[in-house]
Amino acid sequence: MSHHESALKAQFYLTAPQPCAYLSGREERKVFTTLQGTNAVAVNNALSLRGFRRSQSVIYRPACVGCSACMSIRIPVDAFRPSRAQRRTISRNADLERRTCEAWATETQFRLFRRYLDSRHADGGMADMDAFDYASMVDETPVNSTVVEYCRPDPASGAASLLAACLSDILADGLSMVYSFFEPGETARSLGSYMILDHINLAREMGLPFVYLGYWVSESPKMHYKVGYRPFELCDGTNWRRFPSVDEFRTWRAARFTASRDPLVD
Repeated sequence: MSHHESALKAQFYLTAPQPCAYLSGREERKVFTTLQGTNAVAVNNALSLRGFRRSQSVIYRPACVGCSACMSIRIPVDAFRPSRAQRRTISRNADLERRTCEAWATETQFRLFRRYLDSRHADGGMADMDAFDYASMVDETPVNSTVVEYCRPDPASGAASLLAACLSDILADGLSMVYSFFEPGETARSLGSYMILDHINLAREMGLPFVYLGYWVSESPKMHYKVGYRPFELCDGTNWRRFPSVDEFRTWRAARFTASRDPLVD
């Protein structure tokens, strides 16, 4: 690994190449630093503005040779307007209650998390996570974090069933959705989409201008849902740029790069 010092007084490292999780036949590398001590929140805020993503006590950004496929994506809250389909999703989940909780793992959350992984990501990198791994993911946060739960109350008993949850960071300028999961059998509700839509509302209530969705890879079909919330903004590692649609992004990208310089141009 190599490292250097930044103006943020954080030491950065570079991982060794490994197979890309999103694009077949490519290798990925990441630049990362640890979040610790009294400046953890400030470093997390500053690096999120530069397209970094947090995972427990590490914050990282892709640094792949000859590839810029991964772009950090966020939704500008004030400019966002739900589509007709998104309004239907909000309506279908009007019976759910949102609960913002301390970032502390619970057994109920873990059971839902396991059902979600077993159904949706049985062969993924998180498939073998146990209760201790889940607790580490949620509890070991050196920054301002919360677990947002979505529960369906039972009018007869007063009890509530947990249908979805999201570990989210509270940044200086927005909410960052670190990891979300939901009841896999409730397909008609579109719970993944609903959590993003509700986080937009939650950010608006908190006076925060953005919702961060992590990385978007235009050539990865499983990432396509992230550009369904428009307009969206993408970060090239330095600057954020707003796009009203994927077509606008592709036009911008084609104008910025030539096919010989950028392997992502179609």
